[in-house]
Amino acid sequence: MPSTTNYQAGELVLIDFPFTTGAQSKVRPALMLLDAGGADILVARITTQSVTTLYDVPLTDWQQAGLLAPSAVRLHKLVTSAKHRVNRLLGRLTSQDHQTISAVLLQTFGSW
Repeated sequence: MPSTTNYQAGELVLIDFPFTTGAQSKVRPALMLLDAGGADILVARITTQSVTTLYDVPLTDWQQAGLLAPSAVRLHKLVTSAKHRVNRLLGRLTSQDHQTISAVLLQTFGSW
């Protein structure tokens, strides 16, 4: 998608998500956390792997959000990425899942 696209917090996108090493990447779903209006966005990785940390938030309404399988948002796996790496919009979090993720983010960063 062009960099002129503006995203909203809570939208799910299919993005070319870089590995930690930066050498490779994988197309995967991600949760839009912030679009400040520039060419970059802040996203959190979404996975179908088992929940392993307090920062892995299972999505109750994963189907309504446009995902193909039960998934969790990994709030400790954040990436600033160029908007042009987004392949397409998948959907949007339901109100319930949005509130759950907001609570974890507030608990994590609220006193920072």
